[in-house]
Amino acid sequence: MLLLNTAYLPPIEYFALIAKYSDFCIEAYENYQKQSYRNRCYFYGAGGKEMLQIPVVHEGGTFRHPIKRIRIDYSTPWVIRTERALDSAYKSAAYYDYYRDGLFAILESRKDTLWEFNLALTSFCLEKLEIKASIHFSEDYIEGYPDGDYREKIHPKKCCASGLKLGKPYFQVFSQKHGFIPNLSIIDLLFNEGPEAKEYLLSL
Repeated sequence: MLLLNTAYLPPIEYFALIAKYSDFCIEAYENYQKQSYRNRCYFYGAGGKEMLQIPVVHEGGTFRHPIKRIRIDYSTPWVIRTERALDSAYKSAAYYDYYRDGLFAILESRKDTLWEFNLALTSFCLEKLEIKASIHFSEDYIEGYPDGDYREKIHPKKCCASGLKLGKPYFQVFSQKHGFIPNLSIIDLLFNEGPEAKEYLLSL
């Protein structure tokens, strides 16, 4: 079974592996780590590759806290900034209006923890991709996982740990300006390809 970290609107690689394995497990007993996909994702804006980030509450050294206890910081208007950034980047994408309201409803739901928020977004994406995958959660921290362990392998600072053909192009709004950018957040694929997104993932 595939083993993954929790992630915020994860990259295409993450969902391509889920489509391949069908069942997957999310590590529920790790500690939070900064500068990872746990609270950041990348999308295609007018300036090229851009980042969205969820601020989290820092309590006595957040990196030592179990992932399920990490709380989202709503003291800044990051939800509004996120929605404006997506509107600006994808308003002309073919399927943006089709997914926008459902996505924004989750963004505005004010989930208390990063864990709850990421799970709601991942479930939303799986539904829209029409990927029927069973989500499992570890019951303790898993060490020495025999096969399919992609914890820390799918990381912003690492390139294609899965060996998938992530350079295969699909339509992107600003590709004529900046070229094709691979392995962005799954929302880039959904907004641009809609119902064809699943077939793209399976083709990788």
